[in-house]
Formats: sequence, C-alpha cells, structure tokens
Amino acid sequence: MSHRRALVLGALTASLCLPSTAFGIDEVNSKKLRDGVTVNGILQHERAFQAVANANGGTRASGTPGYEASLQYVKQRLVKAGYKVTEQEFTFPFFRELAPAALSQVSPTAKDYETETFEYSGSGDVTAALQEVRDNLVPPPAEPGSTAGCEAADFTGFVAGRIALIQRGGCDFGVKVDNAKAAGAAAVIIFNEGQEGRTGLMGGTLGAPKTLPTVGLTYADGSALAGQLRGGATVTMHVTTSTEADLNAKTKNLIADTKGGNADQTVVVGAHLDSVVEGPGINDNGSGSAAILEIAEAMSEQKVKPRRTVRFAFWGAEESGLLGSEHYVTTLPAEKLTQIYANLNFDMVGSPNYVRFVYDGDGSDTPVAGPPGSGEIESVFTRYFAGQGLASEPTEFSGRSDYGPFIAVGIPAGGLFTGAEGVKTAEQAAIFGGTAGLAYDPCYHQACDTMTNLNVNALNEMSDAAAHATLTLAVSKTGLFPDGSRKAARDKSKAKKFDGNHASR
Repeated sequence: MSHRRALVLGALTASLCLPSTAFGIDEVNSKKLRDGVTVNGILQHERAFQAVANANGGTRASGTPGYEASLQYVKQRLVKAGYKVTEQEFTFPFFRELAPAALSQVSPTAKDYETETFEYSGSGDVTAALQEVRDNLVPPPAEPGSTAGCEAADFTGFVAGRIALIQRGGCDFGVKVDNAKAAGAAAVIIFNEGQEGRTGLMGGTLGAPKTLPTVGLTYADGSALAGQLRGGATVTMHVTTSTEADLNAKTKNLIADTKGGNADQTVVVGAHLDSVVEGPGINDNGSGSAAILEIAEAMSEQKVKPRRTVRFAFWGAEESGLLGSEHYVTTLPAEKLTQIYANLNFDMVGSPNYVRFVYDGDGSDTPVAGPPGSGEIESVFTRYFAGQGLASEPTEFSGRSDYGPFIAVGIPAGGLFTGAEGVKTAEQAAIFGGTAGLAYDPCYHQACDTMTNLNVNALNEMSDAAAHATLTLAVSKTGLFPDGSRKAARDKSKAKKFDGNHASR
C-alpha cells in the first residue's frame, strides 16, 4: 500500500471550522458508545480466538474446525446480545501446501533461494531456463508502477517450456499466471516490486486453483536473477500442493442485523474472521473481528436505536481471495443490493508497529478513489482523529480487503488499517511512534500472529474510531447523500473491480 503523507491535527484546523454539512454527514456524539467499547472486552474475544486456534492445530483458517469454532463463538455472543443472526454457507477450493517449496539456480552459478508458495499454486518439479517478461522494472520507480505479465503482449517472444520471471504489480497474481500459461510457461516466479514496503519475500493468492507451480521471491533475489539472464540462467523448482477443488470445502459468513433501523439504508460493518492456515491470525484479523463484535455488544447493551439498520458481517475465506464478501455481494438480489447504504471495513487494527491508516475515500492522496460517498466516510474518521489530537494517514483502496466487492458495485466504503508487511518510515515513526525500518506487523501471515502480536494502544484508538464511525453512519440525520439514497451516486460510480486479498497484487 502507498502511504504518501500524514494528516496531523494542525492540518485540519481550517476544515474543523466548516459546518458539518460540508462533509455530507452531521456530527454525532459517540462518547457513551466509545466508553462501552473497551480494550479488555476486545482482548476477551481475542483470547477466545487464541484458545480456538490452540485447540485446532494453531489455525482458524476457513475450511478448518478452528474457523467453525470461531464462528460459533461470535454467533453465541451476538445471539445473546439480541441480534438477528444468520449463517451464509458457501463452498471454496481448500488449498494446502504439502511440503515447503524449493527453488535453486543451476547455472551459470549454483545458488539456493528462500521462496514462498502462492496459494492455489500447482504442483510440479521443473528444471528449465528462466526468461523475463516485458515490463519488469529494474530498478523500480519511486511509486508502484510495474504491470509485468498483466497483458498477453508482455509474453511476446516467450519460449514455451521456460520458467517465467515476473515482477509484482499492476494486476492480480492470477492474471499473471494465466498469461504465463497461455504463453507456454512451465512455471512462474513472481518477485517483489522493490519500493519501500515491497522488497521482502512475498506470497499471496492466485484466486483460484492453477496448474503452474508458482513461487515468490524478494526484490533483491528477483532483480539479481533478472540481471543474469543475458548470460542464460537455469533454475529448478519443487512445489508440492493440494487443492481440494473436487471436494469444495465449506465455510460460512456470519451476518447479524440490528432489530431496528431502516433496512433500505443498511450499513454493513465488516471484518474477516478467518486466519491464514499458517497461524492463529490474532491481529489478522482477530483484531478487526473482536473490535466489531465489541461494538455490536456495546450497542445492544446501551439500547442504541439506529436510524439505519446496522449489519455486522464476519467474512469467511478472505485469505483465499475475498471469497466470503464476494459471495455475499454477488448473491444478493438486485433489490437487496440497492439497500446497502455503505460498507465499513476493519482489517488489522492492532498491529504492533502501527500507523493510523484511513482509507482514502476521495482519492485525494492516493491513486484510487472509492465510489461517491466514500470521501464523506473518510472525513468521519479523519475529523474524529483530529478531534482527539491524533494523527492519521491516508491509505489507498488497493483491493487487499473485503471492501473490494462493495466498491466494485458502487457502494461507498471506508475503514481503518494499522499496517501489514509494509515497513514503517522514519517520518511515520516521528509522527506515530514505533520503530522505523521494521514492518508494521512483523508476524504478518505467520504462526507468531498470537496474543503477543497486538498493540493495545492501537486497539484502543482504532476501536474507538470504528465505534464512532459505526454510530455516525447508523444515526446521522443528514447521511451521505442529499436525497437520502445512493442510487444516483451508484449509477455514476466507476469504481475499479478488485478480486484479490491482502497480497493479491
């Protein structure tokens, strides 16, 4: 993700003097709800998720007993709180890596590389010459800009049977692999793009089962390999995976609606409940799930009467490519889809080396704007943080979380994020604290994403902001749109279609 600048309190002084209607939504006093949303409450839920993982092989991934136990815990809490709770079951191809991948250079020199298998990679033992595709950018530009492998033309002159070396960026990984297969590649290596936060060992999801063995490399290793290709380079890959596509594993979304509020203006407040197979996912995304569960319980306890229906959604199979939220959006009848007023998304809100990232709804600081109304949602968060004397920083709608399917159909969205595998800059450390040069979450997608991988200050600050935004959208009189609907805005929306998850691009 791109992090261009921080919004500090002083920068918002002038905007805070403007009437609230300038932002399309009126101010709401959320103090009582925020007081009811406690870090202790969030940690109680997190400990429950950790206990589930401990009892189920260290994971809460969709398709495993650990995910089902997590869902039943959340369901029990929400039913007790008085919500109308439903389970939405769907199937997906369950992926397992049966042995660690191995990648070695055979010539012109022998060298072993640290590598990572992509989710939904095919299996195979391949020894072949390596060939670059067009548009690999070495050295990289200052901002992400590679589109290597995104078009069939990038494989012009590719020799069938070789292994394709492709740089990250520009499109979903699955698109790169599909184009490589069409060009006759025997396997694929995708290396990181090279900008700050995009240098380390990378993996991700291909979105659906593929036949080509596909692994990831660091930027340093990938660019070094690229530099040797004029002299010819041969590599060998060993990838052993299993995608149970024939069985189609079952998993679920959990949906909980308030009993009051206008259902024609439903606010969907979502977080993915699943972890990766490799770990318990206590920050990613136990933190977001625990935060919205705590908000839901506090709203019930305080007998909040929303103007609009609030739907708390706990998504399954996000780590396999936003499959739960995609299933929810694509299976909603058209008339139900028009009732979705806005989406709030909370994915990783307790990162140890955190930054208060806010999705850049109006696209003023990052390349992609959300649908109309998203800028107003962004302002709810930034004005709240400014009012608390806290800095925040915009982050782009990169398609790496469950807002993607919503903005793809024109539904305004927003939310919070405290950082994943990206590296904190010196500027960010000066503003937000923490340690420059280290990842926001050093245990991202690893077994060490446990209870010790949380920053309680981040949980406190971000859950309060989440509670404020949830209440604001639920009870605001003016709302996001002047006529009280989003139909006109939806019809004008040209939001970009996203299909990937945390590391899909």
